[in-house]
Amino acid sequence: MKTRPLFNRVTAGLLLDLLVAACPGFSQTPTETALAAFERREVMIPMRDGVRLFTVVLTPKAAPESLPLLLVRTPYGTGTNGFGGTKAFEIVYKELQEDGYVFVFQDIRGRHKSEGQFVMNRPRRDRTAPRSIDESTDTWDTIEWLLPNVPGNNGRVGMCGISYGGWLVDMAMLEPHPALKATSPQAPAGDLWMGDDFFHQGAFRLSYGLDYAWMMEASPDESVSPNPGRYDTYDWYLSFPTLGALAAAVGANAWPTWREFTQHPAYDGVWQQRSVTRQLHGVAVTVPTLTVGGWWDQEDRYGSLSTYAALEAGDTAGRNCLVMGPWNHGQWGGEEDPKGEALGALRFGNATGEYFRKQLQARWFAYWLKGRGDGHFAEATVFDAGTNIWLTFNTWPPKEARVRRLYLHDGGRLSFDPPTTASGSDTYVSDPAHPVPYRSRPVEWTYDPRGSRWGEWLTEDQRFVHNRPDVLAWETGPLAEDVMIAGNIKAHLFASTTGSDADWVVKLIDVYPDTGLERPAMGGYQLMVASDILRGRYRRSFERAEPIPPGEVQEYTVDLHQQSFRFRTGHRVMVQVQSTWFPLYDRNPQVFVPNIFKAKAADYRAQTHQIFRTREHASHVEVMVLP
Repeated sequence: MKTRPLFNRVTAGLLLDLLVAACPGFSQTPTETALAAFERREVMIPMRDGVRLFTVVLTPKAAPESLPLLLVRTPYGTGTNGFGGTKAFEIVYKELQEDGYVFVFQDIRGRHKSEGQFVMNRPRRDRTAPRSIDESTDTWDTIEWLLPNVPGNNGRVGMCGISYGGWLVDMAMLEPHPALKATSPQAPAGDLWMGDDFFHQGAFRLSYGLDYAWMMEASPDESVSPNPGRYDTYDWYLSFPTLGALAAAVGANAWPTWREFTQHPAYDGVWQQRSVTRQLHGVAVTVPTLTVGGWWDQEDRYGSLSTYAALEAGDTAGRNCLVMGPWNHGQWGGEEDPKGEALGALRFGNATGEYFRKQLQARWFAYWLKGRGDGHFAEATVFDAGTNIWLTFNTWPPKEARVRRLYLHDGGRLSFDPPTTASGSDTYVSDPAHPVPYRSRPVEWTYDPRGSRWGEWLTEDQRFVHNRPDVLAWETGPLAEDVMIAGNIKAHLFASTTGSDADWVVKLIDVYPDTGLERPAMGGYQLMVASDILRGRYRRSFERAEPIPPGEVQEYTVDLHQQSFRFRTGHRVMVQVQSTWFPLYDRNPQVFVPNIFKAKAADYRAQTHQIFRTREHASHVEVMVLP
């Protein structure tokens, strides 16, 4: 019996709708207002291997002086319905248009009107082969062509981009063209395995990895649209007993990226070669770089922080700066929310996106590309959503921050005081057949054109899972004074399991008071401040998986990365621990198998996990606190 196809052919118009939902800064609605002031030119720029890339050049009609080139490279389209002819141009680049630039938008190879083969997050080239190519050489060759062929440019080039575009900026800095004088990678995917799009510390990002690969690689002409068989994708993903069954149903084994998922589940050379932050680490910073990210970026928060850290290791001239705002993925771009005053239930009290574009991004490019302004930029400009204010620091993390530990105690208590008892633990049963949802149901398809809460889920009230028997929680009493965290956050769990593998999800949560708030509807709200997951098989080495000895206490370090957030007086601090986060992450069988992508249905079993909180095994969350 034939299985009904789980995807449909769609029109190009619907596909553009999907891209609008997927990619901040992309829109299908043309506007003539902004474009009327520009001369539009479409060219095919030759690369060193003969492939030609489609490029749109927008030159101001009445420029009083020679202008810098601002280059944006993208896989999402630059034509009439892309960056070179849409509402996005009017809003996302409004402040930069007012300053005056020649805008250059380019389809990367193999996408839309560009020639060549598309390779998702193409790894760095073999530099011993003279004609080898990667995104860095394509950027170099593009700039080399633009300088003599675009009239009225001043010989200086800047680059910016969000998401995949941010990753392309990172790649350009591996071999920067001498004319590249300023960059701003924004929400770049720094490491696809360690903490960005496809894996987080070994756990596979199921719904995002499948949805995105499906959208980008299901057909060369982009006529196939992802179409999960049920509106609530929690039920849809759960209907497949294994990853293999899911792949067979949707034809995922034909997609190059899915094949890499299945063949390379560990952090091997395939993922290490694609880690642009590994490549950038310690490289001398010759191009001034303003890295931008959002504290609640549902896709690439890790990439922004790791890009800044990698460049900082080689920054001797003070040209590497960081901006982290209270945003989701690309929210600062402003197309969907020009002011950036809110995210989900959060209200920021000021126009954070507008502030960034005017006071930080515009000033950055004006100084480095035009020599305008004083050139004084803070090393780190970060937003504190606890008090709704911008903070600046001379170093990031701040040197004045001190490490403190929040310890788990009996009775669900959390405290900065370590445990003194010789025994004590909390247990729960994690059942792959009944996983904890990562957001409240229904879980819409990630980029559902009918509407999806994907962009807001990191700020969702965690009470929807609080007190589930497979979610443990510990919290402080009401704080007697503010606690300001700024910098690294790591969880250290001492735990055992009856199985031979397990995932460990840790959330650091701000619990609002029940009463006395300006917005009463926020009473008792549980806001995730930081969170992440570790696949237990990689507790000793990300490169090599190994079973967990059943019943033995093991230490698990879950990196929650960084945050700048003030827990206010009267609020409580909470830590939650669980072992499923579905369907954002695939279910761990909890029985060790060499490759979970090839696990059988019988391998998935419920197991009992135990979290210890004793003198010897003091589970805690390590935070950096300002005096």
